[in-house]
Amino acid sequence: MEAFMEYLRAFFVGGLICAAGQLLIDYTKFTAARILVGFVVMGVILGALGVYEPLVSYAGGGASIPLLGFGNTIARGTLDAVREKGLMGVLSGGLSATSAGVAAALFFSLSIALIFKPKEKK
Repeated sequence: MEAFMEYLRAFFVGGLICAAGQLLIDYTKFTAARILVGFVVMGVILGALGVYEPLVSYAGGGASIPLLGFGNTIARGTLDAVREKGLMGVLSGGLSATSAGVAAALFFSLSIALIFKPKEKK
């Protein structure tokens, strides 16, 4: 029963984040790119303030997978690197914390592009 509740919390929180994005698409003139960047920046700010981590503890993947979670990972990696390396951690922390996710995204997007041979829009 505990696993079911964990999945339910992840689904609920992730769904709320996606619903917020959909509302922004439907009711504002923001482009999808601006909304995505806004989510990442909001995740960085909430992560740096320490507000986002309790949500990740509560919702698990529902909070850590969306773009807000990516921004939170950047902030957390930067803060950890600053504690370890000082000022140089500002430049390297966010990159090293998110490097595995970025590498996976590049690898899988290239693999899919090679398999399905995308075409230009006309």
